[in-house]
Amino acid sequence: MRYLIAVLALAGVIVSSLALKVHYDTGTEPCSINAHWDCGIVNHSSFAMMGHVPVAAIGILGYLALAGLALLRKRYLLLLAVFAGFCFALRLTFIEEFALGVWCLYCVISQSIIALMLLLSLGWFTADYIRLRGAAR
Repeated sequence: MRYLIAVLALAGVIVSSLALKVHYDTGTEPCSINAHWDCGIVNHSSFAMMGHVPVAAIGILGYLALAGLALLRKRYLLLLAVFAGFCFALRLTFIEEFALGVWCLYCVISQSIIALMLLLSLGWFTADYIRLRGAAR
């Protein structure tokens, strides 16, 4: 399970890197599909920064940390960190829907990755908890 979660985290790094590229790029983006799907609008908005740090850069660092926790088998810390990442991504999703009215394809893919990671880490933690509890009896 840890390898699957780590591979998903690396996929998250790639998607976040693509979003970071859009953040700094000034040309037309391949993910700018129509008026409702435009990564450029999302990644150039004021919501794309936290202080002086692009949200996509935070995503890259977060996904790398999640990969590390998975590979180190820190199930409980991984579950907490993935849940925090999921909540952060969900907040960004609400911003896209209600504040910007435009969706970023990379952001939606990232939200899907972190949601899948949450389910997998919850399952991994629960399975380990049940196994340890059964061994204690």
